[in-house]
Amino acid sequence: MSSSLYRRLHNIFGTSLPTKSAQTCNTLKSLPTKESKLKELVDKFKKSSELGKFRSKQDVYYSTVHRLASAKQFSMIEDILEDQKKYKDISIEGFAIRLITLYGKSGMLDHAHKMFDEMPELQCERTVKSFNALLAACVNSKKFDKVEGVFTELRAKLSLEPNVVSYNTVIKAFCEMGSLDSALSWVDEMERNGLDANLITYNTLLDAFYRNNRFLDGEKIWAMMETKNVVPDIRSYNAKFRGLVFERRTSEAVELIEELRTKGLKPDVLSFNALIKSFCNDGNIEEAKRWYKELMKCKCVPNWVTFTTLVPFLCEKGEFDMAFKICKKIMKRHYPVKKEILQLVVDGLVKESKLEEATELVELGRSNSFRYKLELCSDK
Repeated sequence: MSSSLYRRLHNIFGTSLPTKSAQTCNTLKSLPTKESKLKELVDKFKKSSELGKFRSKQDVYYSTVHRLASAKQFSMIEDILEDQKKYKDISIEGFAIRLITLYGKSGMLDHAHKMFDEMPELQCERTVKSFNALLAACVNSKKFDKVEGVFTELRAKLSLEPNVVSYNTVIKAFCEMGSLDSALSWVDEMERNGLDANLITYNTLLDAFYRNNRFLDGEKIWAMMETKNVVPDIRSYNAKFRGLVFERRTSEAVELIEELRTKGLKPDVLSFNALIKSFCNDGNIEEAKRWYKELMKCKCVPNWVTFTTLVPFLCEKGEFDMAFKICKKIMKRHYPVKKEILQLVVDGLVKESKLEEATELVELGRSNSFRYKLELCSDK
């Protein structure tokens, strides 16, 4: 009896679930109504746009375009955004910026650039705000290599004076490309033009340098902040936490938590995740568990990273009860989960004859995994 149950538990995430999900995905893909429903959405959106009150609802614009972009219906995005140009709102820079931003978030940089170029003929003034929106569109569409060219060309052509936001966007692009020294050189360029780097500038650099295993350079940027009287925030500290974890400097990471608290800042889930990861790397199960409990005590919500970091380590150390509780907490929040990790917990519970817990986890896993696969399928 228990052998049969064990096989059922062991295979529940393997053969039966993918087969059912695959069949469901095939059914969804074959439904003829999906594109027609999106077309109906577009038609309703265009009709609603005739009302000035509707055109003030930015969140509706963003959610609609996001849905179309997820379905890769870029021609439909072009349809609804180009239609907006016939309204008087297009002469307001903020409205034009919205369209540029939406094109950028959809990965349609050429359309965003075209919108920016057309603003004068649409009786819309171009200022540094729309200039910044176009730079951000380059970053949002992951065309990082285009940012410097757009910055240099338009600055000269339009005699626009970039502001701190402009420079921060260029710095972000170079960081994303991994050209960290070039990113840092733009701080000097900014200062030569009479602008001071701000907290966003430094946080962007800290995150990039620490993440790319350049800890000493990250420390130099931290020192620059102190020299410039720029006060670090929780994002600054979290970047440093990641750097310390990568360097296996666990004790310093713990000290940093205490320093953070003396500065009146509260550690968040990212802070705790860094510490948990550090102790998992060190093989220290008791400290990893302790810092998870600290996370909960501070009323932080464990996330997907907490789950994928801590649960496999707990299973490795035979701590299946705690692994079970974390899995339940994560799945009840409907986070996507890795079935391989759930299987580790299920196998461990069964071997310890905790069949009730194993069955409960299986049922949660079935519903959660099935729901997630449906969502993935419906976005294609």
